[in-house]
Amino acid sequence: MSLFDTRVPAVLLRTDRNPFHHGTLGAVRSLGRAGVDVHVVADCAHSPVRASRYVTALHTPPPPGASPQDIAAALSRVAARIARPAVLIAMDDACAVAVARARTELAPSFLLPDQPGELPARVADKAELAAVCASLDVPHPETLVPDGPAEAARAAWRLGLPVVAKWSRPWLVPPGGGLRSTVLVRSAREAGELYLRAEEAGSRLLLQAYLPPGADRDWFCHGYADRSGTVRAGGCGRKTRARPRGAGLTAVGRWTPNPRVQALAERVTAELGYRGVFDLDFRRCGTTGRYHLLDFNPRPGAQFRLFADTAGLDVVRALHLDLTHRPLPQGAPRPGRVFVVENYAPLSALRAARGERGGCEPAWHARDDRAPGRALWALWGRHVAARLRERALRVRDARPDSVAPARARVVRQASAPAADRTGVCDRPDEDRAGRP
Repeated sequence: MSLFDTRVPAVLLRTDRNPFHHGTLGAVRSLGRAGVDVHVVADCAHSPVRASRYVTALHTPPPPGASPQDIAAALSRVAARIARPAVLIAMDDACAVAVARARTELAPSFLLPDQPGELPARVADKAELAAVCASLDVPHPETLVPDGPAEAARAAWRLGLPVVAKWSRPWLVPPGGGLRSTVLVRSAREAGELYLRAEEAGSRLLLQAYLPPGADRDWFCHGYADRSGTVRAGGCGRKTRARPRGAGLTAVGRWTPNPRVQALAERVTAELGYRGVFDLDFRRCGTTGRYHLLDFNPRPGAQFRLFADTAGLDVVRALHLDLTHRPLPQGAPRPGRVFVVENYAPLSALRAARGERGGCEPAWHARDDRAPGRALWALWGRHVAARLRERALRVRDARPDSVAPARARVVRQASAPAADRTGVCDRPDEDRAGRP
């Protein structure tokens, strides 16, 4: 007999149009293997996800930037087609925020964690997170929120160049406009110029003190806070390879127990009263050894399948079991287990396939679900070719007598420099999370 109530389907929601969002495939496989019907509300037209044998149905998602009301309306149409209550899982921050705000409207058709509707928005907002960390006495990069271009330039000097510039609600950044959710700023002038694009970005600019990456410094902690607030499933992992290098999404990660990071994550979620799946990113200061909370993602992290224990429990399965009032199996951790994203780290994928202590979890390839892995390489090849063509056209169209400005290096996260400064400086008035 299955541990799961297979009468209750799962609905995965994502408005981010990244076709290579491997976290979505991870959730499809995790629940599908358990016998749960999985409905995907996401743009999968050019994604390997649509090839998975575990996808029950694909549904048209709301467009990027859709309002919570539009997302709720789209989900109501999906609910009418399914015609029975379903566990709803937001796979990006924009959807997590929208679903939480529309919880009352969605609750008759969808099972959701019970928590304050504005809490996901509060922790996903980069400026709000800085204030949360200050109130909880949790290490966080010193953060300044300027109210003009001149103040942005002064803030950059005060923090010490280079500094990290972030848009507080990066899910609002429009695609294709040249803006990045997070960049490394190397001059005060650049900080001032970036501030002038705040209206285009859709949220406030904030500047953070920068802590350079290094060996054994980038960590993440995944978990599921159940109905009582107890953190179940998940674990701590060390990012051993990132894309882009030095900062960015996890291309290769290893399950590495870390009591200090685990304790920080549990304290933050407990004091906030958070319920549901979470993905926290930390960076360790090379001078003081303190772990700084960089990001709080109120949804499954793309590499959540790294933390599948000996009972097969991961955070997505924990969510479904808990919301359907089923007991969670007691499994043992599997430290040393490796997660690798094949298209971002192909050589690492080959090495991991030869054998890793604790096992290896590829993002795309699986023996029981081969079609997505086969589809990946054709789609990825076309994606890379298109990017190369775009780059060639930019070079061709550039005037030979012009000097292109230095392009800011994209980073995913940052922390305080060697001095290990913490705190937040913000205006009295209150004002996306980046891709996985």
